[in-house]
Formats: sequence, C-alpha cells, structure tokens
Amino acid sequence: MEENMIWKDITQEDIIEEDKNIDKKYRIKKIICVILGICIGSLLTGVYVSQRAMEVDARISRIQGNLSKEVFRFHVLADSDSDEAQKVKLKVRDQVLEYMKQTLPGNEDMVSASQTKKWAKEHLREIEDIAEKVIREEGYSYRAKAEVSVCYFPDKRYGDITFPQGYYEALRIKLGKAKGHNWWCVLYPNLCFTSSTCAVVDEEGKEELKEVLTDEEYEMVTATSDFKIKSFFFGDGTNDKN
Repeated sequence: MEENMIWKDITQEDIIEEDKNIDKKYRIKKIICVILGICIGSLLTGVYVSQRAMEVDARISRIQGNLSKEVFRFHVLADSDSDEAQKVKLKVRDQVLEYMKQTLPGNEDMVSASQTKKWAKEHLREIEDIAEKVIREEGYSYRAKAEVSVCYFPDKRYGDITFPQGYYEALRIKLGKAKGHNWWCVLYPNLCFTSSTCAVVDEEGKEELKEVLTDEEYEMVTATSDFKIKSFFFGDGTNDKN
C-alpha cells in the first residue's frame, strides 16, 4: 500500500514536471518564432527598401541624363586658389558674360540648348581672346583655353531651384593651370548670376524653365527632397511632356 502511494506521488510529480517542461519548451519555441519572424520581416523590409532606393536612384539618374540635354552650363576654372587668381577668374567671368549678352542671339532666335552650344563652339577663339586680355591687364602671362565639353557638376542650388549632380555639357574656360576653385552657372536657360546674393531664380526664370523642361524634370529641380520621397512611395510620374 505504501509503495503504491509512493509510486502514485512520484508519477504525479513527474507529470507536473513534464507539463512544466512542455510549457517551457512551448514558450521557447514561441519566442524563437517571434524572433525569426522579426528577423525575416526586417530582412524583407531591408531588401524592399534597398530595391526601392535603387529604383529611385536609377530614375533620378535617368531624369538627370535627360535634363542634361536640355541645359547648357558655363564653367570657369581659376589658375590657383590665390586671392589674385580668384579675382582674375571673376573678371574673366564678367567680361565673357558681357560679351555673350551683346552678341548671343535673342530669345526669338536662341530657342534651344543645342543652338546655344553651337554658338559657343563658333566663338571659342573670341572667348579665349577676351579671357587672355583680362589676364594680361591684371599683369599675368598664363593662357586661357575655351572649350565645349562634358563635365561633372555637383549639386547646384539657386534659391529654391536645384540642379542635381551629374554630367552636363558646358562652355569651359581654363585659366592657366586651372587648379583653383571654379565658378559655374547655367547659360541656357539663362540662370547666370554674378552675385551670390542675387542667385535666386525669379518667376520669369521659372516660367522659362517650365518651357524648356518636362514636368518631371521641372519637378525634380524645384523639389529635390520631396521628389525623392514621392518617387520612393509612388514610383514614376505619369504626367511627363512628350
């Protein structure tokens, strides 16, 4: 009788202990499943975010490539970073822009970036002469080299207008060794400012941009950050101009 009672007690204890072990194993499995679920979810989210970011970057790169065909930029590289060389650079800039203002065909004739590029290519010698005249007047003997070439530009902001980084065709003037800080603007459409305090595109300038750029390109240059966010969540636009 006593042996039966002991066996019964042992059996009940074993059952209770077994239940505890089962419950513990269940909780451990549940925790593992939750952790795995979080890890898998994070991985899938990371893959999706990475893929969407790549798609947005590819879209922006494509739009920038198209944008680069619609604009023509101006780039002046100083001989060095010395104060004197930088002053020469700005004087060359002013004289060349003045020459362009006087001789570049008016808006009724100059209706595209390609025509502006053509004009620049036909006047490279005159532009070099103007630059070298300024250099000599300032007491220096180094040469100037004018060319129309494809150059890399970082982001450039004019008030609430931002031209994204990338490669653009530009009228480029190299002064001497061309190792100093440079200056740039957009020749077509005309967004060249000789004073940083005035480097803000007015409503007339924005209207000209609208005429030149597609809706998608214009949206990108006027709202760069919002454009990236919108592209991430909503993908490609559907209101592009033909």
